[in-house]
Amino acid sequence: MQNLSNKHVWMRAAALSLPLMLAQVGIEKASEAVGFQASTAFAQEAKKEERETRRTPALRNKVYEKLAEAQTAAEAKDWATARSVLDAMIDASGKRELNSYELANVYNLYAFIHYSNEDFPGALEAYRNVIAQPDIPLAMETNTKYTIAQLYFVQEDWKNGVDMLLEWFAVTDQPSATAHVLLSQGYYQLKDYDNALANVKIAIQMEEDKGRLPKEQWYNLARFLYFERNDVDNTIDMLRNLVTYYPKDQYWIQLSHMYGEKKEEGKQLSVMDAAYAQDLLTKGPERVTMAYLYLQGEVPYKAAQVMDRGLKEKLIDPTSKNYEIMGSAYRQAQEVAKAIPAMEIAAEKSEDGELYARLGNVYLDGDKFEEAIAALEKGLKRGGVRREDNAQLSLGMAYFNTKQYDKARKAFKEAGKDKRSETYAKQWIKYLNSELERQAKLAED
Repeated sequence: MQNLSNKHVWMRAAALSLPLMLAQVGIEKASEAVGFQASTAFAQEAKKEERETRRTPALRNKVYEKLAEAQTAAEAKDWATARSVLDAMIDASGKRELNSYELANVYNLYAFIHYSNEDFPGALEAYRNVIAQPDIPLAMETNTKYTIAQLYFVQEDWKNGVDMLLEWFAVTDQPSATAHVLLSQGYYQLKDYDNALANVKIAIQMEEDKGRLPKEQWYNLARFLYFERNDVDNTIDMLRNLVTYYPKDQYWIQLSHMYGEKKEEGKQLSVMDAAYAQDLLTKGPERVTMAYLYLQGEVPYKAAQVMDRGLKEKLIDPTSKNYEIMGSAYRQAQEVAKAIPAMEIAAEKSEDGELYARLGNVYLDGDKFEEAIAALEKGLKRGGVRREDNAQLSLGMAYFNTKQYDKARKAFKEAGKDKRSETYAKQWIKYLNSELERQAKLAED
């Protein structure tokens, strides 16, 4: 049986590689939401009843008109005009004339301008000035805290992002599933996997309870977090969701690997087989893994076909090892005629004599005795044959079948020097002697 350790390491690496990309996707989407919220927030009314009673100052008409002028310029990307209007509103004298709510809206629009120009530190400072104002509407404070959390995440300031998001949760009646995922991603980046898992589980359950399909990234984050906890069963559940709703090659491969972790080899093979049947295994290592699994499942002919096709399609590297896998698989499947050319290429590409010795055995299986002799002698001469005693036995058999009895005897004697082949070598020498006696008697008659 072929060694599967390399395949195991490769698949584990694949299983660990996704969440970093996943978290980044979530953050990018969060940052898109920031700009829209900032551009419209100052004119929005609260859509829910506030938890606490606040006496919010009025937004006076003359201030509203200036804010509208600045916003119109900002939406036209006339940043200089927008800044000029806002600067005039908070200059030394003007700032004293603005109440807290008006000042909060000025800073809110400043934040939008900074964000639109990808000045995230400037946007953060402006948003912090928004929530620093007393007696602003709770809805405005709540929305701004969520935006601040998102901006911290954009800058990969995970700790402050999580802290601000927790403040937002504290003043929010019905946090969305998306907010729970954002918090989960923050905890993930802080390596607080327990809280990360708790929040993404909530998000997934919220979506499923509403009859909606959770996003691919959510299942994927949960899959990774379960995997980190060595929770194989729940990792499998997440991967089954992924292959059902978001079928991609890496999910099929990871699902197969997880069944392997549970020693459920039948399911491990069937999952990879399903992926192969759908042409989802598009990388060389994936095809080689498929071949190994067929060999492990004692389906050598399919293993050989996978390797053959992959090599012809130039997906699998044409290395000595890969041709050896194909040749060995064909040999196990009793397809000697197909095994020979594969093993010939494998031997030619190899650096020692081992594969020539194995090629000699394949020739022997196909009754190609002269070719077997040439390959075995070349392998023994080159060196590096793992079991020289076995190679000498095969060489002796090839010589015997070509009636080169002296050379056969010599090869069997060489094999017999190894304790592991001593008995078998003696049996062959005994048989050789009896054959010579039989031939001598026939000659006398």
